[in-house]
Amino acid sequence: MKNSTQLFCLLLLVVGNLFAQQEKGIIGTTNWLNSWTEFRPNNVDYGEPTQILSGNITKDTKLYKRDTYLLLGSVFVTDSATLTIEPGTVIIGDFKTNGSLTISKGSKIIADGMETDPIIFTSNRSVKKAGDWGGIFILGDAPINKFGNTSAVNFGLKPTSYEHISYGGNNPKANSGILRYVRIEFAGKRTKDFGYFNALTLAGVGNGTKVENVMVSYCEGNSFNVIGGEVVMDKMVSYRSSSNDYEFNFGTQCRITNSLAIRSPYVSGADGSRCMYVASYDKKEEVDLTKKGTSVDAENLTLVNISEDLASDIKVGLVKEALYIAQDASLKMNKTVISGFYPAVILDSNITVNSKNLEKIKFSEMYFNNCKGNIFTEHNSNNADLENWYGNRAFFNVYSKGADSETFIDAKNSKRPDFRLRINKIIASNDYDPED
Repeated sequence: MKNSTQLFCLLLLVVGNLFAQQEKGIIGTTNWLNSWTEFRPNNVDYGEPTQILSGNITKDTKLYKRDTYLLLGSVFVTDSATLTIEPGTVIIGDFKTNGSLTISKGSKIIADGMETDPIIFTSNRSVKKAGDWGGIFILGDAPINKFGNTSAVNFGLKPTSYEHISYGGNNPKANSGILRYVRIEFAGKRTKDFGYFNALTLAGVGNGTKVENVMVSYCEGNSFNVIGGEVVMDKMVSYRSSSNDYEFNFGTQCRITNSLAIRSPYVSGADGSRCMYVASYDKKEEVDLTKKGTSVDAENLTLVNISEDLASDIKVGLVKEALYIAQDASLKMNKTVISGFYPAVILDSNITVNSKNLEKIKFSEMYFNNCKGNIFTEHNSNNADLENWYGNRAFFNVYSKGADSETFIDAKNSKRPDFRLRINKIIASNDYDPED
């Protein structure tokens, strides 16, 4: 009995040390990317569709794994109906008709997959590419900061009623359903008049909605586009998006944890793209400034730019910042890894660098790796004030120049990469020169 107790205590000590040493960036005693993710989706044959989804779904409906479904044009779940999707089900977005799925306000989606049997949304083309189909919209009645507290999404969708594309309200606890163990591949089609679709748009979604273990890969628009609402996100993955990996706007109140963005310097939209874009509005006159601005609480994220020759890619202008923070928005980020960017963070030029504003933009216990420069104000190469502020020992931020192979457990694995930090690779440095 004594030996068993000692063995148990030793096990707890080992596990505790493992978490302590890997507490920055994505964490877990095992690689939680295993089993349900897919980093080579173009090599997977999902077969031909056997069922068609089109128009309005006005009553409770269930999709089954035994069938493969085609999203034909703009599909809406309306009239307080619930769309339930069985684990392992494949839903294919039609290229020609710009297939998309909208969960209208008051309706729900229960897409509750399993680690060994995820739900998959993908393209119907034989050679799949980013932007093959539209994307998924989930619309709720949680608050936004626009005047009137309501708005509508419009990407050329063809609803039978304006209510089917409206979002926003007064219920921060709104429940739009579950997205868990879901993959969204090759979404983000471009429209002539409305720009790019996003893979997953959460508009006015409340904290009663479960959003966990969702992977977006090869999206031409934003991977995750969050508009207002109160959203909790855990174990998100954005892989090789052409636009922003995570975009928060219009009064979003979001907590995002243990999530990953993997960028490539060779994949980017014409307007540039970032791991995270945090704003409270596009135009100041369209929002009510007496309402809450966007506030994001981000913990244990890994934001990484994978490059074979980072110095060369930076020199030719292929590498940009990882984060952009706009005026009147707040970000609290800690225990996060930002690796391989130029620079790590840019603050909007309208943000005055003073203690009041910097209290709303916090970086603590960070691991800045291989970033040519850390935190800058837009169009200003002198970041001495910001370096002095965030470089203060009280924030416990760490700076390093490690190669990906030295920094992450197995970043090179094309099938099952592991972006947790290598044990004992976090070494604090107080004399780091951000211009090196």
